[in-house]
Amino acid sequence: MRVLGVDPGISNLGLAAVAGDAKAARLLFSRVLATRPEEPATLRVGRLFEGVRAAIREAEPEALALEAQYFYRQNERAFQVGWGVGAVLAAAHLAGLPVYAYGPMQVKKALVGHGRADKAQVAFMVRALLGLARPITPSHAADAAAVALTHLAQPSQVRESFRL
Repeated sequence: MRVLGVDPGISNLGLAAVAGDAKAARLLFSRVLATRPEEPATLRVGRLFEGVRAAIREAEPEALALEAQYFYRQNERAFQVGWGVGAVLAAAHLAGLPVYAYGPMQVKKALVGHGRADKAQVAFMVRALLGLARPITPSHAADAAAVALTHLAQPSQVRESFRL
């Protein structure tokens, strides 16, 4: 299975495509789409949308796995991250891709075995599961790879409960 993982954001949106299954996966590519705060919102969202569409064309995934974002008392940040999520959902819709969302604790549990793992433990497992010589950088791309691997780790009947 091919999965495009996404760590959503408006300033930095992480993308990582993986192929394989829970026992043997390989990284196809990883990257970060960046926008600047001084740019108009329409330009930022449009560039993210186009970048995600290009990644979908390149990876030819069967599913898109999105990191669910949780904000506590950060309304402005949540609003702006929502622009990035909207760009991702629109691109997935045009490609006919199913979208699945996994929260940070679900990602940590799937990769490390418990939901309280720190970023270093998750990064180590991403590197190990993909057989990489070095960790994926920057962190937004590594987070996207972690979400994609989480999707691969879910049995198909469980995956459906995370479908958006």
